This record gives sequence, structure tokens and C-alpha cells, in this order.
Amino acid sequence: MVVFSFLGKSETTKNTTQKTTTGKEKRIDVTAPKTEACPINGMLFTKVERETWEKRRPILAMIENSADARPQSGVSYADVVYEAVAEGGITRFMGVFYCDVISEAVNIAPVRSARIYFLDLASEYGAKPIFMHVGGANNFSGSGDTAKEVRALETLETLGWRVPKGNDFDTTYDSGYPVFWRNYERLDHEVATEHTMMASIDEAYKQAEKRKLTNTDTKGTEWDTSFVPWKFAKDAKVSSPNASNISFMFWENKSDYDVVWKYDVANNLYLRSTGGKAHMDLENSQQLSVKNVVVVFASEKGPVDKNMHMYYKVTGTGKAMVFQNGEVIEGTWQKAKRESRMILLDSKGKEITFVAGKIWFEILPQGNELVYN
Repeated sequence: MVVFSFLGKSETTKNTTQKTTTGKEKRIDVTAPKTEACPINGMLFTKVERETWEKRRPILAMIENSADARPQSGVSYADVVYEAVAEGGITRFMGVFYCDVISEAVNIAPVRSARIYFLDLASEYGAKPIFMHVGGANNFSGSGDTAKEVRALETLETLGWRVPKGNDFDTTYDSGYPVFWRNYERLDHEVATEHTMMASIDEAYKQAEKRKLTNTDTKGTEWDTSFVPWKFAKDAKVSSPNASNISFMFWENKSDYDVVWKYDVANNLYLRSTGGKAHMDLENSQQLSVKNVVVVFASEKGPVDKNMHMYYKVTGTGKAMVFQNGEVIEGTWQKAKRESRMILLDSKGKEITFVAGKIWFEILPQGNELVYN
């Protein structure tokens, strides 16, 4: 067993290269050869899927992880997921949806509000990615009770995303049904209204097309002009994995958000459990799984205001760990500015190559303990 800490402030499997039957209608022949690499995570898809995503731009969606709102819908279809605390030790996800939402209709839920550090990460995906959320820190620009450094909606305006018919798809601004709607019966238990917002990826792309935000924007600029893809490689065979179980907490006394990733040798995947339970996707009854688990140790500040908002610095540099193929690579992360791609480097300063497939980023406070064996 290895206990890892950077000092500072203190079962059903989804195969990522061939979906199992979900009961949904397949819109393409998923048995066709998978020869086309997704630019987001290197995962292979069919030519038909590539021809579709090449006419689009990525969608980034804020999805909550409150214990009452689980299981979520659609998280397993994200090409990349980022996870960080929103407030009070409760984490939130930002899913990147682009390549794996073509073969069937995908709904996501529950959609929640934006945080500024997720915007720092979203800005890596081109100048104007489709950003889906329900409000954000300071629901009114210039709100005096939200610290300026965490005002997400003001930042969206600064980025030029929050303009009429722009790429900011916010239910509190100018986006609604049929892209978004409330579903009070999604789960088998009653939940508060804030846990009920759903969204359709298909409808979001239809709306994006109406707004002239396809693979090009209103000026004819392609979304990936400034996009920097990571490096990818095929699965590697490891005879003796040394990182088969990964466990950590975000905050103390918040066990509902403690995470365990368990290595599935047969499929070369990490399976996720949260709060002591297998973390499932209601959309397809699959356990969340990825090829790469990336742990980013970031400076934590807060609460910074009476609304209990937190701030995580995800620009600059810091310590990182990348788990793949049942092994761990220790190194650092670098992100020069908001629009820069976050790059992972090994101990020798060489860029880490991801295993082609799903990637999950865990944004942990510096000083947090992580155990793997």
C-alpha cells in the first residue's frame, strides 16, 4: 500500500470501445470498424461518427454530484470529466461531450450552476465551446455578496460567451426547452427542485446549429484552431499492476464524496465508487469507468464569501498523478493561462501520454492524502 500526500494546505462494466446493449435505439452501425480517433481522448469510433463530430464543437456541461441526486444521467458518455468541490465539500462534475454522443440519444442530469475554475478548464476546448449550466456563482452580474475572484457569470461575459444567442447555454439566460427541462420523476425518490434539471445533447446541438455554432463560429473560425490535443497510445499489458486500488477524500467528514477507483484488469479500466457504492449511470445502468484517472493537486482557497464559494487555482503548475494500465506516473501539471491546455509531465519533464479512452480529472486540494496499492 502506498500513501501519497503533497504537502500544502490542508458490478457492471462499460467497455469504452464497444458499448453494451442499453435498450436504446442505435442510430449507426456500431459494429462497423472503429478506425477514427477522437481528438478529445483518442478513443476509436466509426467513420460515420467522425463525420458527425467534425460538423460540431464540444459541449461542456455542469453536472452535480450531490448524494441525493445520484445516480446521474449521461456521465458515462463524456469523453472527459473534471471533478472538484463546488462548496461545502460537495463535488461537481464538468463533462466534455463530443465523440461518444452520436450512436444514440443522450440525456444528462442533473445540470447545475457554474464555478469559475471550471471555466478555466472549459476554455481549453476552443474559443467558444457550448457551455451548459443553470446559473452560476453570482446569479446577477456585479452581485455584491459574491467575491469577485469567483464570479462565474461575470467571467462568462468577459470571455464573450454570455451574449444573446452565444455559446453560453444557461437556463437563467437565453436557453430553455427543449434543450433543458425539469424531470421530478427521474429518480426513485423525491428530490428538491434544484436536483431536477435535465438536458438533451441532441437538442443542444440543434440549438447550436441555429446559432451558427457548428464546427465553425459566426465568423467562420473553426473551433479547434487553438485547441491542443493530448498524446495518446494503445492499451499496455502490465503483468503486475501496482495501482489497482485508488482511494481519497476531498474533504474530511464528507464520506458521501469519498472516491475509490478499482482497476479492472480484464478490460484495462478503472471502475468508480463514490461514498462506498458503485457509481452508476442511470442512462444506461453502467458503472462509471475510465482508462485514465488524473489527480491534480491544486491550491484551495475559501470559503471566500458568505455564499461559501471556493476557489481552486488550476492555472500555473502543481503536483499530479496519472493512473493508467494499473500503474501510476508521478509528476506535475502545467497550465500557463486560462486558454492554455493543461499538460501532464512525468518526473523527467516529458509529456505523459494518455491511454486512448475516457479520462477523469480529480481536482484535489494540496495536502490531501491519496492511497493506492
